Amino acid sequence: MQFLIDNFFALTITGITVGAVYALVALGYTLVYGVLRLINFAHSEVFMYGTFASMWIVMLLGGHAGAGAGQVILWVILMFVAAMIMSGLVAVVLERVAYRPLRKRNAPPLVALISAIGASFVLSELMGLRSKIAAWFGLDKTLGAYVGNSRVNSGLPDIILPQPLFTIGDYSVTNVDIFVIVGAIAMMIVLDQFVRRSRLGRGIRAVAMDAESAALMGVNRDRVIQLTFLVGGVMAGAAAVFYMIRIGITRYDVGFILGVKAFTAAVLGGIGNLRGALLGGFVLGLAENYGSALVGTAWKDVVAFVLLVVILLFRPTGLLGESLGKARA
Repeated sequence: MQFLIDNFFALTITGITVGAVYALVALGYTLVYGVLRLINFAHSEVFMYGTFASMWIVMLLGGHAGAGAGQVILWVILMFVAAMIMSGLVAVVLERVAYRPLRKRNAPPLVALISAIGASFVLSELMGLRSKIAAWFGLDKTLGAYVGNSRVNSGLPDIILPQPLFTIGDYSVTNVDIFVIVGAIAMMIVLDQFVRRSRLGRGIRAVAMDAESAALMGVNRDRVIQLTFLVGGVMAGAAAVFYMIRIGITRYDVGFILGVKAFTAAVLGGIGNLRGALLGGFVLGLAENYGSALVGTAWKDVVAFVLLVVILLFRPTGLLGESLGKARA
């Protein structure tokens, strides 16, 4: 308890930072579940591919520590572009290959769930075997910097060094903390307004509310579902950039635990609710930090899931249980 009291502000800021990443990834789970009632377990790998894309573009451009502000801004912008394109493309291909054929055949939800788990392992192992895949095409030497040591940690060059900006209590808030928190919240606000106010967003809500009635009104269900996966993938790509700037290390299976945490955040906030994903991510990030301070870091994951169970006992629909289809315009 004393450790928590002594480091309260540090635990709070870092918890919010991590929670912001959880929240962005949780949006993908929430969007897909809201439209299809499907738990897309492969969404964690969509995030993972975004981390590699953001790292590779910096490596390609020769990113390094100590560069000028203009270069750093350019690198960060291109990180977002590369990660969003990569994650969005993976998400769309995933929907087209793994889920749409099952939907056309009216496969039961359990089959789709098993397909999602299988797709998760396939995507993860493809990244883990990238060195061998490159060797098959004779590109292992040309792409050695990108595919070498494919099953160990890969690090982002230190293009942004944490610099303290101001102090809260005993914790110095850095530029990285502010960038991740403010950037993630801005992305979530943009998505929330897109879903609530745009024509495409209304299509997503219409299909989430009643797919058959939406089709009768001229809404193309397949296009809306594809758009939903694309938007979720783009959010995962943004989360990947924030994660790499904050953590700086990725690997082929980095999405597994983080994906489980993000899914937990989605359920915690009320899966199917965009604002619930935001709230769930922040609550989970803070709970993990506070819990690890009280009972030790070894119990960090346990604290998160115990919190989930306790909240669902009293709020089975999560903290904000309104579904995507019931969201007001």
